[in-house]
This record gives sequence, structure tokens and C-alpha cells, in this order.
Amino acid sequence: MATEPELTPVVDFLCEHSPSKSRVMALIGPYHGARSLTAVLTCKDKHHAHQAVQLLRRALASHDTAVVMEDLNALATALPDAPAGSLRAATAHAASGAWPVGARLKDLPGKVVRIAHLREFHITDEDALMQAAIDEGWEPLPASESDADDPRDLLGAVMTLTESGGWITGADTLEDQSEAGLLRAGQGDELTEWSPVPITVHFHHGWRLRRTVRDTSAGEEQPDLVTLFPVKECSCGDEDCENCSWQLTPRTADLLLTALSVLADQAYDDADELRDQPLTNQQPGDWELFTRLPSLTWSADRNWRRRMARAFDDLTDDLEHGRWPRPTCTAEEMALHLAIEDAPGCLDDIDTRDTAHGTLPEHRDDYGWDACSDLFFQDHDVLMFFDARLDGIEDPDGEVNQRLGMGDLRTAAWFEPFAHPDARDPGRGFRR
Repeated sequence: MATEPELTPVVDFLCEHSPSKSRVMALIGPYHGARSLTAVLTCKDKHHAHQAVQLLRRALASHDTAVVMEDLNALATALPDAPAGSLRAATAHAASGAWPVGARLKDLPGKVVRIAHLREFHITDEDALMQAAIDEGWEPLPASESDADDPRDLLGAVMTLTESGGWITGADTLEDQSEAGLLRAGQGDELTEWSPVPITVHFHHGWRLRRTVRDTSAGEEQPDLVTLFPVKECSCGDEDCENCSWQLTPRTADLLLTALSVLADQAYDDADELRDQPLTNQQPGDWELFTRLPSLTWSADRNWRRRMARAFDDLTDDLEHGRWPRPTCTAEEMALHLAIEDAPGCLDDIDTRDTAHGTLPEHRDDYGWDACSDLFFQDHDVLMFFDARLDGIEDPDGEVNQRLGMGDLRTAAWFEPFAHPDARDPGRGFRR
């Protein structure tokens, strides 16, 4: 059962204006002690906000809602339903002289979810962006109040357009991340208004530098690839000599790890942004990973995309434990093909003099990508998906599929384990 919220004196009401909206706030707290501002309502018309403040101040001074009831009804009628309801409740609190400050986390009967959002935009057409914001009712700051670095108040225009949650005219989305979690009183979590410390959120680092450079000085623990993949030197030239056969060297493993890690992060990011939306050539957005997969996967849902992201992680786990990356399902075959394709490019981004990669021993088998492609796979059937002449080859009832004995390669079956090697632990979960 929820407890009654605590009350604190209400001292005054104030307005805050931005180019796109106005907020009414209550100044609350003890008369001799720390005070804080709490939101009352938000509206687009600054005149309505001023009227609300004056009305609330009158109710606070008179301790009686009756003296403002006529004006309250008139203003509430002019406001949308949500701020109108907030205004009526605030008027009652003002007349009582006490403001509810809310329950603590432990007092709430249900679960509480906290979501933080990070978005970055590259403005490509200032005029189009500003016109779109003006169409939404935005007005730029006057020249006397604008920042020297932002004389056109692009910041205000972008903030206005983000409120709709859709695509922003005249800008490309560079980053769109959300972090969400359940608050747990037993773990020391608390509602923001009661939190004794500032609320902080840790979004993931930039994957391009974090994973491509693989710099141990950054504090990220790196696998000991020299120990995991010891190379054996031999120059006898005997084709049957085990030590003369191709070896997966530390440098090759390092670039494969880098490529797999980058692809995994791209897949998780795309999955979080796309969610269950089908991926088509006409859809806006610059998807890092899933446009590289065969088109038969483009209608997959978020859960499938997250499982695809985990396929990269599973192969990464193989390497980090000193195992050759042997795909255990169709999804991992596709993941490994992409990693082998991308790994050579990772070397272009590494200054071997200044990173951990440069300290790894050199070997004649370093960067043997053709050998990786030949030795890590049972077959390369999955690459047939990219041949437009073989559309429908994934169907086990299809003529070509049956003639080649390929089995079920439809999207839903991509995670079905092969007979060999051993299947992954089904309870392993997801990295993020």
C-alpha cells in the first residue's frame, strides 16, 4: 500500500520561457532552509503561463480557491487537457499552502523505470531546419540574447523538432541511444527528486576508437593473444609437418577480434534504433550493419537482430578463450564472413608503433584472410544469398535447395545449431 506523500510549504510561482514553450514552476521548501523548483505545467503560449502564475499567486495569498475559480475555469478551457488538469491541482495546493513532494522509491507499490536519451545531429541544411521549426511554432531568440557561436539559434530549432520524436528536417542523426533500467530500492536507487547525488548515465564509448585501436592504456582488459595463440616456428618445408601448416597468429586474431567487436556494436545499435521496423531501401537512416545482410533478413524483428548481434559476440568469445572461431549456426557463418571482410581495413586504422597491436610478434602467417575463409567454415553456402539469381534458395522445399542438400536457411532458422561443433549455451544472455 502506498504511503501518503510528504508535504512542504509552497512559497511562490515562477515562469520560465524558451523559444518553443513556457513552463510554470512552484518554489517549494521550508521558509528557513533549502528550497527547490518543481514543475507545475508546460504550455506553448507564454501569455497563458503568465496568467497561470498570477492565478496561483492569488490562490496562495488568499488560501481560498473560490476567489480564483472563475479565472481558473476560463484559463483551463484555453489550455490542453493535461496542463489544464495540472493547473487545477496546483491551484488546490496553492490555496492549502502545502505542496506534495512525492513518495520515495521504497514507498511506491509498482516498478519504476528510468530512461535516459542521448541524440546527436549533424545539421546539413540550416534553412530547411529553421523553417521546419518555425512551422512547429518556434521563434528564434532575439539577436541580443543569441550566442555568438549560434547566432541563428539552431540549438533552439533542433530542440523544438526533437520534441516530436521523428526525423529532423535538414539534419542527419549521428547518434540515438537510450539507456533504461528498473530502479531498485534494495540496491540504493532513488527517485531523482530524492536522490542524494546527481543522476548520471553511462552511454557506451565510441566503438570506432575503442575497439579498433585496442589500446591497453585505456584500462580495458585485453586477452593475452600471445599465450592464447602460440605460434610454432619450423622451416622444414614438409607439407605434412604440423608446425609448417597455417597458424592463427596473435596479430590475425587481434584484427578479427576488432572487426567482430565493431560489428557487434553496430548490430546492437541498429537493433535498438530499428526495433521491429522492416528495413527497406526507401527507409531513411544510415544503418551500419543490417543493410549488409541478405535482403531476406530485412523484415526481421528486434529480437532477431539482437540475436544476430550476439552471434558476433559468440565468435569474439571463441577468440578470447583461445579457440578458432568455428560458426555453430548460419548467423555465425554470416557474422564471420563479414568480420573476415572487415578485418584488413582495421589494420589501416592502427598505428602499429603506438598501440598494443604493434607489440604482438610478427609471423609469416599474419593476416592470412584467405586461409581464415578456407579453414574456419564447413561450407560457404550462406554466401549464395547474395546472388540475385538464387532468390528463394533458403526454402528447404525449393528445387535448388533440395538438390544441393542445403537444409532450412530461412531467417527463422539462422540460429538453429549445426550438428558440429557443439551448440552455444542457450542461457548465455546478451552483452547489452
